[in-house]
Amino acid sequence: SIQPVYGAQHPPLDPQLTKNFIKDRSKANALPMKSKKASSFHEFARNTSDAWDIGDDEDEDFSSSSSSLQTLNSKVAKATAAQVLENHSKLRAKPERAQSALSDMPTNCKVIKSSSEAQLSRTSEEACVRTPLQKQQSLPLRPVIPLVARISDQNASGAPPMTVREKTRLEKFRQLLSSHNTDLDELRKCSWPGVPREVRPVTWRLLSGYLPANMERRKLTLQRKREEYFGFIQQYYDSRNEEHHQDTYRQIHIDIPRTNPLIPLFQQPLVQEIFERILFIWAIRHPASGYVQGINDLVTPFFVVFLSEYVEEDVENFDVTNLSQDVLRSIEADSFWCMSKLLDGIQDNYTFAQPGIQKKVKALEELVSRIDEQVHNHFRKYEVEYLQFAFRWMNNLLMRELPLRCTIRLWDTYQSEPEGFSHFHLYVCAAFLIKWRKEILDEEDFQGLLMLLQNLPTIHWGNEEIGLLLAEAYRLKYMFADAPNHYRR
Repeated sequence: SIQPVYGAQHPPLDPQLTKNFIKDRSKANALPMKSKKASSFHEFARNTSDAWDIGDDEDEDFSSSSSSLQTLNSKVAKATAAQVLENHSKLRAKPERAQSALSDMPTNCKVIKSSSEAQLSRTSEEACVRTPLQKQQSLPLRPVIPLVARISDQNASGAPPMTVREKTRLEKFRQLLSSHNTDLDELRKCSWPGVPREVRPVTWRLLSGYLPANMERRKLTLQRKREEYFGFIQQYYDSRNEEHHQDTYRQIHIDIPRTNPLIPLFQQPLVQEIFERILFIWAIRHPASGYVQGINDLVTPFFVVFLSEYVEEDVENFDVTNLSQDVLRSIEADSFWCMSKLLDGIQDNYTFAQPGIQKKVKALEELVSRIDEQVHNHFRKYEVEYLQFAFRWMNNLLMRELPLRCTIRLWDTYQSEPEGFSHFHLYVCAAFLIKWRKEILDEEDFQGLLMLLQNLPTIHWGNEEIGLLLAEAYRLKYMFADAPNHYRR
């Protein structure tokens, strides 16, 4: 049955335990481990607050929120990630020491949940929001990869020269895109294994349904849709200060600086203003859901891809004030419309109680129980609920589990698949979970499992790893999507 969910960041809590849970949060000393499932999760939650929730108190204004972000990037980046990984090692070595390990954590720090955030934070004491990022030191037996360099086109082995095969694929794309009427079926087929960086912006516009296949209509369509968007801005944006829209705008205003906080591009005031306008206009035009935390993440891949159309260098440190006003307006409008097309297919993820997410998490549980019963039973043994880790996977489309370069590559395929962001994403999540089966089975306590699942080591992932993940997801879809007797017990 569908349960009410009051926020996109966390799974719903047991209402019978919520009162006691809130009361107990103020206690300095954590309670001993208990066998009850709910108390185990609440105990874990007290020690692993989401760093993305810093500054979200109802009584805070935005200035105090900005101060919290400085805390995130100075104290958390320097201390917490290393402490979390150290504690995680203790958990794996001696599960009985889990409670004492967590209680040793600094009380003023928050746990960064996603692996990429934790790894990014650990690599440099200078990883602040407005300073250029340094290259990460390589892990054993792995090549050095820039932390966020070449977001739009990054292979696991670095950035090798274009091969003959890649040149042939690029030429194939250019032929398709330059034809009088682009064959969208053929374009999807070519895009499934990934879209070359040079043609990704126009390909995404076409696959999103934002741009028509007819070459002659494209220029007029772009002009009309961009003017329509800025008509919305002129008509509605001033209403952000009105009483019935204040809460929506305030939440957007708080969430925007948290969007990829370690990438300087997204901390530029001009970029944040663009994101605020996009999200506010979308929210008031979709009152059934309105703005929900997590939607802010979905703007970033579109913004980076459309920005790369005008920027040859790495976009992560690019100063957008160097672009003309017309270019910025085009990027903003295109990002808005393509994000809107994406959300049209998954809007039930963000309506009241978020039924779409809850159904998908339940479907993931059923699917994993069929494809890997040992992992499924391991979760049951240690009382780990799928909602406790997979809620974020569905809400943010794995964006907080993967580097942004990997998300962009993943979306090449999602836009090529029928219902890619909804139906196919389920099989990607299943493949992603089973990818870590050895590490999961090695963990033998509740806290260790939750720490692992919220800090999966994907910082070194690139096109190669995403390609393998998608291939496995396609195999699972082929086996189970049209086989309900295999899908359910």
